[in-house]
Amino acid sequence: MSRSRVVVVGAGFAGFQAARTLSRNLRDKAEVILLNPTDYFLYLPLLPQVAAGILEPRRVTVSLPGALPRVRLVLGQATEVDLAGRQVHYEGPEGDAGRLEYDRLVLAVGSVNKLLPVPGITEHAHGFRGLPEALYLRDHLTRQMELSASADSAEERTARRTFVVVGAGYTGTEVAAQGALFTRALADRQRVGHIGVRPRWILVDIADRVLPELDRRLSDTADRVLRERGVEVRTNTSVKEATATGALLDDGDDIATRTLVWCVGVRPDPFVSEVGLPVERGRLVVDSRLTVPGHPEVFACGDAAAVPDVTRPGESTPMTAQHASRQGRTAGHNVAASLGRGVPQAYVHHDLGFAVDLGGVKAAANPLGVALSGPIAGAVTRGYHLAAMPGNRVRVAADWLLDAVLPRQAVQLGLVRSGSVPLDTASPELARVPGVPFKES
Repeated sequence: MSRSRVVVVGAGFAGFQAARTLSRNLRDKAEVILLNPTDYFLYLPLLPQVAAGILEPRRVTVSLPGALPRVRLVLGQATEVDLAGRQVHYEGPEGDAGRLEYDRLVLAVGSVNKLLPVPGITEHAHGFRGLPEALYLRDHLTRQMELSASADSAEERTARRTFVVVGAGYTGTEVAAQGALFTRALADRQRVGHIGVRPRWILVDIADRVLPELDRRLSDTADRVLRERGVEVRTNTSVKEATATGALLDDGDDIATRTLVWCVGVRPDPFVSEVGLPVERGRLVVDSRLTVPGHPEVFACGDAAAVPDVTRPGESTPMTAQHASRQGRTAGHNVAASLGRGVPQAYVHHDLGFAVDLGGVKAAANPLGVALSGPIAGAVTRGYHLAAMPGNRVRVAADWLLDAVLPRQAVQLGLVRSGSVPLDTASPELARVPGVPFKES
C-alpha cells in the first residue's frame, strides 16, 4: 500500500515543530514533506543580536535537513492551495513551478511585517522579520557611523548618527537596546573624524509605555534601561510621514535621520487569505484541535491561525513564538492521530512568562510570573533561549562568551543592499537578488 502524505507549509516555530512531531510519531507510516523557501529554521528572538554584531548569522539558523532527517524538504514558496484536488502549488527558488499532493495539510506560513498607511514608510523604512533584514541593518548601522565621521557638515553628521525605531514591542525594544550599545562601541573606536556627536536613538510608540503587552514591572525595567543608555522613549507618539532624510512625528517634531526601523508588529502572511478558507483578522479559522472546519484534512497553527484560547474564552491566542511552537506540536500530534497514531487533543497552554534581552547583562523577564531584572534576568533570558533553540547552542554560547571579552567586529560585508529587503515584502526570509526570479505570494 502507498503511504499517506503529509505536507507542512512553512518552517517557522509552528511548522518546524509540526514536522518534527510528525516525523517522530508517524515514522514509516506516512511521508512528511516540508515546503519552505529556505533550508533553515530561523530562531527569531535572537535576530536583534545579529544586527548588533553579537551573533554571527548562521548561529540563529538551524539546518532543516540536519534537524529533521526523516522529513523531505522541498525548497519553494506556496502560491496556491487546491482544496478540491488536495494539492499545493509552489514556485521554486529558480522560478520553476511545482505541486505537491497531500492527504493531510498543515498550514504554518507565519507572519510578515505589519503595515500602516503612513506616507513614505514602504519606501524609506525597513522591517525586521528575516535574516536579510538583520544583515542589512547591521551593515547600515556601521555605514552610517562611518559616513558620519567623514561628513562635511554638522547637520549631516547628526542625521547619520540618529536612529529611529518605530514600535516598542519585543522586537523594537530589543533593537533599540542592542543598537544603542553597538553604535556607542563604534563611536568609541573612531579616532579620526569623531567630533563628539554621540549616537542618538529614538524609540517611538503610540502606546503609553514600552512593552505594553507585558506586565507593568517588565515595562518599567525596560524603560529604565533604555533611558540609562540614552535612548529617547517617545510614547503616545507615531510617525506621520517618512522621507529619505527624516521622519515627521505626529507631535510636529521633524527628525533628521537616515535610519527608520519599522517594528510595529506583525500580520498573518497574506497567503492565508488567498487559500479560500474562512479567516478572522487575516488568520485562518480553526477549532481547538487546530482543524479547519469543513476540511478535516487541513490543519493550521502559529501566526497564520486564529486558534481559540481556552484560557481566555472568546479570544484567539497571541501571535508569539511560545504559542506557535506548542501549537506546532499539537498540530503534529493531531495529524498523526487522524492517521491512526494517537488520540487527538485540544490546544491548551498557559503563558510561562516572557523574556526581553536588553543587551549586555541587562534583561527583563518574568518566568512563571516572577518579575526579574538586571544580571539575574539576563542569565535567565539567555538560559531560556539556549533551551528553546533546536540546535547551535554551543556556538551561540561561544559567541556570547567572545562578545564579553573581545570587541565586536564592525565591517560592512555589503551582502544585502537596501532594495533587497523592501518593507512590504510577503517573504522577509528571502532577499531580492538582481537576475533571480522572485514572486510575491
